[in-house]
Amino acid sequence: MNTRTRGNGRGNAQPNPIVFCDFDGTITQVDVTDQILSQLAHPSWREVEQEWVRGSIGSRECLERQMALVSTTRAEFNLLVDAIPIDPHFRSFQAFLARQRVPFYVVSDGFDYIIRRVLKRAGVNGLLRNGARLFSSGLRFDGRRLELSFPYSVPPCEHGCATCKAAIMRRLGKGRRPVIFIGDGFSDRFAVEEADVVFAKGQLLTYCRQKDIACRPFDTFADVQGAMEKILGIRNSRRSRRIPAAVG
Repeated sequence: MNTRTRGNGRGNAQPNPIVFCDFDGTITQVDVTDQILSQLAHPSWREVEQEWVRGSIGSRECLERQMALVSTTRAEFNLLVDAIPIDPHFRSFQAFLARQRVPFYVVSDGFDYIIRRVLKRAGVNGLLRNGARLFSSGLRFDGRRLELSFPYSVPPCEHGCATCKAAIMRRLGKGRRPVIFIGDGFSDRFAVEEADVVFAKGQLLTYCRQKDIACRPFDTFADVQGAMEKILGIRNSRRSRRIPAAVG
């Protein structure tokens, strides 16, 4: 398994992992925020997106400006969110970690209203309160407009993140190894700096390869669970999985 040496002095001690996971495009099969913007926002949201990709602005300013372009009713918004599919293996993966007593946290630039609604529909409990097992931006309705808050932007976040995933991982991961991160997007690039083990797909996988950051490519949470079983030393699993080799 690909882990980074971080000078923790634990030698061959038993693993004591902690898992952090992105939401949009990782737990869900599509990026929910992009779906909302594509269907409900003025097309100029794409220009703001390019400013963020170029590094001219952080994700917090990006989301503030983009979501200000959205005009919708709560019913229309909910209809879109309720059509978002999640990874079919996520619920069993989350239950597996709970059985193994491995702490699991969702860290996301996305919005608590959306995350709670999607996970509740999928029958996933225990991740619904922002600030407990979930750390994300906040969203509420004000007529046809969306009002945002950023309780975990953690000033002074040098990158201007909507949710400072790196700061959350440093705080909660203290004293635990390996620190594991699962993600798919460009906004996850700062989180990988705090991880011993990275599972990546999509834009994050491309970024890790470009920056020569070791990671494990994955398609679904079934792949991640198979690798976690190896980390935890679990043998004779009911399912035999082929886990992609580390890259980077």
